[in-house]
Amino acid sequence: MAAAMKQQVQFATDAARWNAVTIRNADADGHFVYSVGTTGVYCRPSCPSRQALRKNVRFHASCAAAEAAGFRACKRCRPNEAGLAAERAAAVAKACRMIESTLQSSEQAPDLDALARAAGMSRFHFHRVFKAVTGVTPKAYATAHRARQLRERLPGSASVTAAMYDAGFNSSARFYAKSGEALGMQPSRFRGGGKDTNIRFAVGECSLGAILVAATGKGVCAIAIGDDPDALARELQDRFPKAELNGGDAAFEQWVARVVGMVEQPAIGLDLPLDVRGSAFQQRVWQALRDIPAGSTLSYTQVAQRIGAPNAVRAVAGACAANVLAVAIPCHRVLRSNGSISGYRWGVERKRVLLERERESAGRDPSGRKATG
Repeated sequence: MAAAMKQQVQFATDAARWNAVTIRNADADGHFVYSVGTTGVYCRPSCPSRQALRKNVRFHASCAAAEAAGFRACKRCRPNEAGLAAERAAAVAKACRMIESTLQSSEQAPDLDALARAAGMSRFHFHRVFKAVTGVTPKAYATAHRARQLRERLPGSASVTAAMYDAGFNSSARFYAKSGEALGMQPSRFRGGGKDTNIRFAVGECSLGAILVAATGKGVCAIAIGDDPDALARELQDRFPKAELNGGDAAFEQWVARVVGMVEQPAIGLDLPLDVRGSAFQQRVWQALRDIPAGSTLSYTQVAQRIGAPNAVRAVAGACAANVLAVAIPCHRVLRSNGSISGYRWGVERKRVLLERERESAGRDPSGRKATG
């Protein structure tokens, strides 16, 4: 209720409503509609139709108000069909359950035609709707679900083979071809809590507090910031209880120094290799975050639009929350639609400091001097 009230206030002025229309903000749908005098139609704020001139646009509190003013509903976005989004979400949820149920006993997920028939849509339309709602394709959803099953079953299974079959893999060749991608390491090592995996780490100090940097043979796998150095180390150990955690040598200390340098001076950037593990959707979100320049910010809605999944705003927020590489994957550059600072894994105040620091350094070269044209 509080969130709904906050959004209502967010779109309380014509200026805010017009801004929502110009960026096709799906969060504004249901709060108002707008009409176009030259066409005689009214639309949702997120309508993909060609943008009208501001002078021809009026705002209405409801569909009924727009129709009372003499406008008819847009045939493209169908603003008077309030249940359309809910119907699509229900159809996609049914498809997700169908995928998950099938993967319990089969290596192959239902094909696209079967899923589309169950949803009562054409093949092409279903694929587009599924991706719009979840942020990923049906195939990517099935892959992510199988990987999640594998991660959940490995630690408690009697053997890797048992976990393989429990997760729906019927072919050992296919299993081993996909497992490394899903787990970030060999299945036997993951099952053993990272046993025989060498993770180098070091804890240093930066202006934001204690900072832990950890890396596998592939690259930096964790950057954490906090008040208690011991707590940071314990958190890493909890993630990989049987991994071989080694204090960094002189060469690794240089990596830590470069991470600290990036925290203090964002314009430097970070050119170290990263060991980034996540679902296909998370990877897309994290890459979009890395494309945001220091000193700039985007809203969760804008990130969702950039990755081609405008309705997956909550999933974008979830991917930001799942990020374990502070600053290197700059989830701190994502704000709420109204520009306010939301939660941050390493503390909201640190997020505020990072943003202020980046704004101050914007327009300066890596040495800290004002850039010249």
